[in-house]
Amino acid sequence: MDATLANRLNSYGQDLLKRYGERVHKIALDAGFTCPNRDGSKGTGGCTFCNNASFSPAADSRQSLIEQIDQAKGRITRRTHAKRFIAYFQAYTNTYADIEELAAMYRDALQRSGIIGISVGTRPDCVSSQVLDLLDNIRRDGHEVWLELGLQSAFDETLARVNRGHTLAEYRDTALAARQRGIPLCTHLIVGLPGETEQHYHASLDMVLDIGVDGLKLHPLHVVKHTMLAYQWRRGGYLPLTKPDYIRIAADLIERTPEDVVFHRVTATASRDILLAPAWCAEKWNVLNGIEQELRQRDSRQGRRAGTPFSIKELEHVA
Repeated sequence: MDATLANRLNSYGQDLLKRYGERVHKIALDAGFTCPNRDGSKGTGGCTFCNNASFSPAADSRQSLIEQIDQAKGRITRRTHAKRFIAYFQAYTNTYADIEELAAMYRDALQRSGIIGISVGTRPDCVSSQVLDLLDNIRRDGHEVWLELGLQSAFDETLARVNRGHTLAEYRDTALAARQRGIPLCTHLIVGLPGETEQHYHASLDMVLDIGVDGLKLHPLHVVKHTMLAYQWRRGGYLPLTKPDYIRIAADLIERTPEDVVFHRVTATASRDILLAPAWCAEKWNVLNGIEQELRQRDSRQGRRAGTPFSIKELEHVA
């Protein structure tokens, strides 16, 4: 995250720096998982916006986890001289396997030199009590642990529209169970989902904050190749957000987020070879700089407007 922007919000990088006294880098991994929304357990085709290459372009499931970790460590170390890393199980649903298989994967990653913890990306409906117990035990062993849940929206109508295959209730149950065990929780929210307005984005944030969360990731919705959303976009059924609108909305959400919540990400990009729209989603640093400039112009920062929730009743005419 841009250093100047980090002065205006509680960024994950700065949080790690404060706690460990040095920079800690995440290594994105593709452990070869699939998803219940793709393999027929809950559906096929996945979410309407999902081409996983847009989320983890650097990871390659054809390589072993150890190869992915060691190659990424080498690249990062040569560039930054970093010594500590977090293994980020990113691609698809990284709790969607037998508990013994999950335990072996997580432990293998943690045994590599310099790996101080894991971050596990998954769906709210794929986190059993056994998985939570496993993560809790790893945390109790002294490792950094984050559970990353892809909620995207707090509105079941939207979740059905984009074929998520889970509900807000499932997210709430998993989030509460994780926090009861003391497992740090990072929730993903997408800005710009079909049928949603700014009121929806604020209400989703309020719902997540009300349930309880330790970290947030904000993503602008982008259209990538080989997705149902791409088909809808080509037919004129979906209009992406403009960059100025996303920057303004992201700044609004940051202002309304309490200072103790850690922002792991405030934008997302896709590689130009698969990105269809909007073109600005290939410009990570321009977007980050834009958010910083917006907050600076407002003379504002994270938490400045915390505690001013939107009313769900205000959304009855748009939900």
